[in-house]
Parts: sequence; structure tokens; C-alpha cells
Amino acid sequence: MSGTILTLNGLGKRFGGFTALAGIDLQVQAGERLGLIGPNGSGKSTLVNCLCGTLQNDMGQAIFDGHKLNGLSAHRRTRLGIGRSFQLPRPFTTMTLAENIRVPLLYAADASKSTSVADTARRCDELLDMVGLASKSADKPADLTQIEMRKLELARAMASGPKLLIADEAMAGLSHQEVDDILALLIKLNTQGVTIILIEHIMRAVLAFSQRLIVLVAGQKIADGNPREVINQPDVVAAYLGT
Repeated sequence: MSGTILTLNGLGKRFGGFTALAGIDLQVQAGERLGLIGPNGSGKSTLVNCLCGTLQNDMGQAIFDGHKLNGLSAHRRTRLGIGRSFQLPRPFTTMTLAENIRVPLLYAADASKSTSVADTARRCDELLDMVGLASKSADKPADLTQIEMRKLELARAMASGPKLLIADEAMAGLSHQEVDDILALLIKLNTQGVTIILIEHIMRAVLAFSQRLIVLVAGQKIADGNPREVINQPDVVAAYLGT
């Protein structure tokens, strides 16, 4: 897999008189592992929501896999191949884990790819096995530990068959070993061909995962490059530690 999968040209978003994103230019290569960091309120969530269609950008343009995203609804972007996991998992609490996976398999994946009942069941089993939850397929989300809930969230995101996965703080609140487990899972997904944008506050995880790192501050991109070099830039240090 090669070439540019996502291009942002001057992407911007306002809320009344407040500019949440200002002229974001970005290219993401197919198969890349990209880290996205920034202080609270820097515009990370707004950027993700503009990419996924939860919000519509006011300025600029986004192109994904050759398709212009401006004006497209969230479900159409999902079917183009943009998937996301949420910082706060919200599974269907009355459904089993298997049923939680079947919903996006049936309704969020590319509608042009018809699948049989047997194919759907097989894919469901594969996804749960991928995240180590195959033995809990008949359990309800309430029975899961915190890390298992995070793994279910990633499996649900992968059920739509994304080319690009945006992982939003998939490690928040986890122990050191649990962070390593999620890191290993994300890297495994990447080796299978999924481009990943990781939004995360745990810096060791960001540095271990990212091939490239971008930094947002006050709605502007202030750094983009080699992760080790980026975190030592004076303006990045100032944004996190103050001047």
C-alpha cells in the first residue's frame, strides 16, 4: 500500500466567533502510523469530528482516498473507509459482544459488499479473536474489564472495514502493561494494512507507536515531523510546560 490516503487543505472550523481550527494542512500516507497530540482545547477532537463527519468544516477541503469529504454525512464517510474508536466506549449494553460486532458489520460496512449470515458470523468471530475476546462472545459489556472494553471498542471500529482508523485515547486510564497490550494491537492492525491516526496523552505510547507526529495548539498545527525531534521543539515544549 502506498500513496496519499488523506489530504487536508486549509481545513478550518468556527463556533460562532471562536476559531477551533485554523487552516490545517496535512497529508497522511497509506499505511502510516501518525500521532496527533496537543494540550486540552487544542482542536484535536474538532479535527477528528470534521474528518469523520460529526462536524462539517467551514473552511478548506478534505480528500480521502480520492473522494472529497466536504458535505458528506458521517455514515457515508464510514463506508468510504474512515473508522474511529471513541475515548469513552459506548457499546450496546443490552447486547452480547458478538451482537455488538454484528451491528457495524451489517450496517456500517461498505453496502456494496453483500455478505451471507455465515460470512458475518465468521467475521464476527475473527474480530473478537483478534482482540482476545473470542471466549467472551456471549457476555454483555457490563462483564468486561476496562481494557476489555477498549478492545471491544477497537473491534467495533474495525468491523466497518476501515482503511483509516482514528484511535481516540484508546489507552486512557490503563495500566502500563495494558497500554502495551493496546499498542501491540494497534501495531498489528497497521501491519495488516490499516492506516492509523493515534490521539493520545500518554507520551511513551505516542512515541512508541508513531512514525510521524503532529502537534495542534489553539487550533493551529505548530509541528509535523519525526516524533523525537518534534517533542523537543521549543514551541511544543512551551505548549505543554509553559514558557
